[in-house]
Order: sequence, then structure tokens, then C-alpha cells
Amino acid sequence: QVQFVESGGGLVQPGGSLRLSCLASGEIIFKAATMAWYRQAPGKQRELVALITGSGATNYKDFVKGRFSASRDNAKNMAYLQMDSLKPEDTAVYYCTKIYSGYWGQGTQVTVSS
Repeated sequence: QVQFVESGGGLVQPGGSLRLSCLASGEIIFKAATMAWYRQAPGKQRELVALITGSGATNYKDFVKGRFSASRDNAKNMAYLQMDSLKPEDTAVYYCTKIYSGYWGQGTQVTVSS
């Protein structure tokens, strides 16, 4: 069993910033895990946002490149997603997970609105 707990979401105005956090626990060797951030907007399928390997290499979908930044602290089993220049279309529930694990947290709601 693996657990992921996301936090840090909220309501922000367009152009604003948020930092999401994800705590991993359970049967996971976190420092070896490639972590992924996904999001799901109302009425849409869940979509990949960013990946970060255990060593910190990152990959981003085009729609967040230059605005979002993934990071991690392996000593704390934590992953982070810094989101800047937020747009209304970034509104979604954001999830973190270890890729291919099949485990999901409850997500954290991000709402971008004036």
C-alpha cells in the first residue's frame, strides 16, 4: 500500500501562484520513484502535467512549460509543484502519484478566478 496526500491548493487570481505539496508514505522507495503530477478539470479526463525522476530530472507538458516547476525532497518523501502565472484553464483537482503505481491521493483543488 502506498499513500499520497496532496495539499496547497486554493483560490487564486489569474497571474497568481500556488505551491502544491505531496507527501508519500507506505511501501515506496521514494528516492527511486518517478513522481507525476496530474490534474482533472470538471467534465474532462485526468491529464499528466509534469514528471520528476528520483534524481530530480523533470519533464513538463507543453501547456505548463515555463510556468510550472516540479521539485522534490527525498529525505522527507515530499514532492512539490510550483505553479506561477496561473490561468483560469489551470483550474482542476491536482493529484500526485508514483507513475504506474495505480495509487492516488484525494487531490487538492486549484481554482483560478478573478
